[in-house]
Amino acid sequence: ELDLFAGNRPRQGFQPLDVAAMVGDDMGRALVKSDGSFTYFAADVAYLKDKVDRGFVDLIYVLGADHGGYVKRLEALARAIAGEEVKLTVLLCNLVKLFREGEPVRMSKRSGDFVTLREVVEEVGRDAIRFMMLYRKNDAPLDFDFAKVTEQSKDNPVFYVQYASARCHSVFRQASEQLGEANFDRNSLASAAALLTDEGEIGLIRKLAEYPRLIESAALALEPHRLAFYLYDLASSFHGHWNRGTDNPDLRFVKVNDRQLTHARLGLVQAVSDVLTSGLTLIGAAAPTEMR
Repeated sequence: ELDLFAGNRPRQGFQPLDVAAMVGDDMGRALVKSDGSFTYFAADVAYLKDKVDRGFVDLIYVLGADHGGYVKRLEALARAIAGEEVKLTVLLCNLVKLFREGEPVRMSKRSGDFVTLREVVEEVGRDAIRFMMLYRKNDAPLDFDFAKVTEQSKDNPVFYVQYASARCHSVFRQASEQLGEANFDRNSLASAAALLTDEGEIGLIRKLAEYPRLIESAALALEPHRLAFYLYDLASSFHGHWNRGTDNPDLRFVKVNDRQLTHARLGLVQAVSDVLTSGLTLIGAAAPTEMR
């Protein structure tokens, strides 16, 4: 019974520490203060019990690194409420440090000088925030530089990935103009895939084949940063192959004098576009068709 945790008014014959030890905590936790008001932990109890009452068996808490002391008490609370019927996981996320052109942004809650998330989103955009917050492991600190996340370069992961998406669509616009085809049938593009023999093309195919298992492993490990890393690697491979075509015309995606090979390469570009769109959608970012 939950009132066994009420350190100020334990049931006769029970002491809070005894109950805590039974479920693996290192001390009794008061739920009610001497003035009759509830403690912060009482809200945690009610919230976790509500999850269990609604039928959830996998409970995931995302807390800041400064709340590491909550892990053991939450695990004990889960055992006290549901025994071994639920699995509770606590992920501790490290702090985010804001920078402007390499200089840290000074903040102080005491003086009321701080930057809100809303202000950051308004300045750099939703996509940059969502992608960069996932572009690291949850327990690694994040240095968020306003200038870096808005510059158009390879050093800005979100731009680099979204630029790859836009490039995929530009290839189809170019192909439509040069071949005089308004639409390209996906089945016909896929059926010509056997013509792809260049090492860069094979490398892209192998990278694309990793995607389903990558999503599965990221979900099972509760590590969404794997998706952000993968999208950057895929974008890098695509940009690299694009650059090879700049130097060698035979490797370009559109070859007017070889429509069948062009269709095969367009199928590859379509696959890259599909995976980039899928991954960015999971992150909550846009997959642009063009960038200005």
